[in-house]
Amino acid sequence: MYRPAARLADIEPFHVVELFTRAHQLQAEGRDIIHMEVGEPDFPTPEPIAHAAMAAIASGKTMYTQAFGLPELRQAISDFYRQRYGVDVPARRIAVTNGASGALNLAFACLTNPGDEWLLADPGYPCNRHIVRTYEGRPQAIAVGPQSNFQPTPAQVGAAWSEKTTGLLVASPANPTGTLLTLPEIAALAEVCRARKGHFMVDEIYHGLTYETDAPTACTAGDDIWVINSFSKYFQMTGWRLGWMVIPEPYLRDVEKLAQNLVLCPSTPAQHAALAAFRPETIAILEERRAEFRRRRDFLAPALEALGFRITARPEGAFYLYCDSSALAADSFALARDLLEKTGVAATPGLDFGANAPEKHIRFAYTTGVDRLAEAVERLRRYFGR
Repeated sequence: MYRPAARLADIEPFHVVELFTRAHQLQAEGRDIIHMEVGEPDFPTPEPIAHAAMAAIASGKTMYTQAFGLPELRQAISDFYRQRYGVDVPARRIAVTNGASGALNLAFACLTNPGDEWLLADPGYPCNRHIVRTYEGRPQAIAVGPQSNFQPTPAQVGAAWSEKTTGLLVASPANPTGTLLTLPEIAALAEVCRARKGHFMVDEIYHGLTYETDAPTACTAGDDIWVINSFSKYFQMTGWRLGWMVIPEPYLRDVEKLAQNLVLCPSTPAQHAALAAFRPETIAILEERRAEFRRRRDFLAPALEALGFRITARPEGAFYLYCDSSALAADSFALARDLLEKTGVAATPGLDFGANAPEKHIRFAYTTGVDRLAEAVERLRRYFGR
């Protein structure tokens, strides 16, 4: 008897993963595929982090930790906020989580009652709306575009807020656009939420991967803001599944109870590995790689524009170019499939990121070397006959 919960009807597949699967099928058949679809750094985890994990395993540090993670790792994250941002975030307010996804699950589980609405930017990371739905909430999209740098404005949030709204989630840098919120913009959005006695959550998982300026942390704008971060992107520990969350003080015990019951604790070897993430020698490696990501962005953006794609918001962070492809194709999903099958270039159609003109947009991730990006551009040039 097949009878899944009703919520499953509203949970869509992660289309980029399905496209990624098809790309690997073609690769297994001998095709040369240039992967520009998945948001994963192509660099291996820095050696100091990997060595720390191996040392921890060799010395038997594989047992359960506290639900909120190793105290020394929570303190290291607190120290990182002080050193990098000049803000005091007490270690007691930091929970180490099973990736940023684990943090989002705990936060929404803590704050969402059945029928509660959460305001989310559209386009935005698709899993967020599905996590909200999983906890019987209702995701409500705010259509954002070039006029606001693909970020929601206080006026938009105020207009979208209803008696059922419980909070707002934003991302800076954002996926799929790579755009940033300034500290005054973060503070203004926080005030809109406070005035309505709602929650404000900020996804900062691409912090560290910015190119003209460092992204400000929302922790500076108030200790009532929920802040999500990750070791996946800047620290390049995607498969280690480790992140963290800064929790407003009144909710610490609530989130701890959820963590104890839902996940028990994060991966112990991954936590010991992450202790090496903040060492000077690791940061030096990461900063070199950040410069390489910038070089890739600065190569790819004008190359795509020369082919007829329009980049309506220059990305300041992450590693994506969210392009208007409407001058080249009417349906970005059909375009993405065709590019994969005919050119071996894998990119992500706008379908994954919401209902705000998805057919007009396609995302390219510059998570491969400039030589491969140049090959991708050449294949696209031939495909479009340019």
